[in-house]
Amino acid sequence: MIFRYAIIIVLFPALIVFADGKSARRGNFFDTLVEAAIERTNHAVTYDGSYRSITYPGGDVPDTIGVCADVIVRIYRKVGIDLQKKVHEDMRRNFGAYPKKWGLKKPDTNIDHRRVLNLQVFFRRQGAERSSSKNPDDYKPGDLVTWIIPGNLPHIGIVIHRKSKDGKRPLIVHNIGRGPEIEDILFTYRITGHYRYPKIDGV
Repeated sequence: MIFRYAIIIVLFPALIVFADGKSARRGNFFDTLVEAAIERTNHAVTYDGSYRSITYPGGDVPDTIGVCADVIVRIYRKVGIDLQKKVHEDMRRNFGAYPKKWGLKKPDTNIDHRRVLNLQVFFRRQGAERSSSKNPDDYKPGDLVTWIIPGNLPHIGIVIHRKSKDGKRPLIVHNIGRGPEIEDILFTYRITGHYRYPKIDGV
């Protein structure tokens, strides 16, 4: 009996260290992601979603133009994740899982990652989907949110750690037409998706 208790005493601290390490990894990654999101608001960007040929992987339209999805792609590249490459690889393997509204017969590395509907499918397929609740506390820094905005247009933004003036809602970095900016828009439009990517078990 004494030997059995000794095993528990030895193992228990290891479990604590593992749990703390996982929490630290999540904090470090998403803190860096939020810093990259805020940094994007320093860039002057003209809203332009026109089709352009770009390199692959690591390709981008000129930094002076872009849409809401380009904000997210650029932020994730700052933390070493190339959504152009990841979305393309998943679409190559699972093209039938993605929307067909653009009439494409195969993936297109120039545009696929720049479309909100494709990003939603990708994040969902990666197990990153979270509840789209009305509780602002459910939206953590680094989370991604998608909406339908006037004109029936899909939109995407990223949650940061700053709060609205009344302290009730986290602010969002997004580009809705005026370039990357920080706004209190979490519940302004109908939410169509909430994601935490990459998925980290237990957080």
